[in-house]
Amino acid sequence: MITKKTVNRLARKRRIRAKISGTLECPRMSVYRSLTQITVQLIDDDSKRTLVCASTKEAKSKPNMDGAKKLGSLIAKKAKEAKITSVVFDRNAYAFHGTVKALADSAREGGLKF
Repeated sequence: MITKKTVNRLARKRRIRAKISGTLECPRMSVYRSLTQITVQLIDDDSKRTLVCASTKEAKSKPNMDGAKKLGSLIAKKAKEAKITSVVFDRNAYAFHGTVKALADSAREGGLKF
């Protein structure tokens, strides 16, 4: 049985995804947050490929504020190595506060432009 909470979350996700899309020059930075980890991918929607990915497991941290900051700097570093400077941020139906905001701020400090 699908709950109303899940239906609302999927509607938010669809609404956000309808407005943004990533290209090779400016990929979509998609955030997925779970209880055990946070995952970030830089996606080229034109060719349907993941260009760069990172997670809190790779950063050897927990999915909290400190882990989100480490993950943001890690994804910025990997993006620089892949010669990516600007991205479109996809918060994936999560509210832009807490760990999602910390991740975005840390990625901006690492050199990514949103």
